[in-house]
Amino acid sequence: MSKYYTPHRTRNMYDPRLSEPFRISRTKIDLYLNCPLCFYLDRRRGVGQPPSFPFTLNSAVDTLLKKEFDSYRARAEAHPLMKAAGIEAVPFNHPQMDLWRDSLRGGITYAYPGTNLLLTGGVDDLWQNRQKELMVVDYKSTSKTEGVGIDADWQIGYRCQMEIYQWLFRKNAFKVSATGYFVYCNGLTDRDALNNRLDFEISIIPYKGDDAWVDAAIKGLYACLQSDSIPPSGADCPFCQYREAVGKVEN
Repeated sequence: MSKYYTPHRTRNMYDPRLSEPFRISRTKIDLYLNCPLCFYLDRRRGVGQPPSFPFTLNSAVDTLLKKEFDSYRARAEAHPLMKAAGIEAVPFNHPQMDLWRDSLRGGITYAYPGTNLLLTGGVDDLWQNRQKELMVVDYKSTSKTEGVGIDADWQIGYRCQMEIYQWLFRKNAFKVSATGYFVYCNGLTDRDALNNRLDFEISIIPYKGDDAWVDAAIKGLYACLQSDSIPPSGADCPFCQYREAVGKVEN
């Protein structure tokens, strides 16, 4: 971990005195929503949370799903999963699709008026219905014995993620459906053996998003970046709880 983690970096920090565009990713918006203090320490002071280990199996599933849906995108045909779910749409074909998927170097972007913030997000997929509306699609993978869904309290980040992507595409003048979809892959463990393969049960879960909260969140995030005062911690931030506990022991 220490080989890749810089506890106190000196680059990619927000400076209120500068006017150059400053990228704020969808994950950093999430960070602000979860804990303004951790967000401030990261973007203003260069002290980021320790990263989690990469979910390489999840990334492999994402990559294969993108390849699979791309084959139908090229033919302007609905994927069999879409047909089975009764979704009258096809994968959206656009020259910037690969750029929109690249969350690190590209993504869908929007320069927020009155600020120097360039908001970004890397979408997994887009479908287009018969009304020419874009439907934001997010891939998820897990392995659990009970059925999958996106209504649990801990999945609020999934729902916010969908709504931020919908907001970003609307801000780029696209007609966006309120309904997006989660393509959820559930790894099955009821097999007798692995036998060099992992089987999945794939569900398509609709979600009707509401992005009305996003503008207020961005304004609050910008005010946080502009301030020289350290904001309070998020109510349930485990990183802040850990730091507080360590501080009590050390003192």
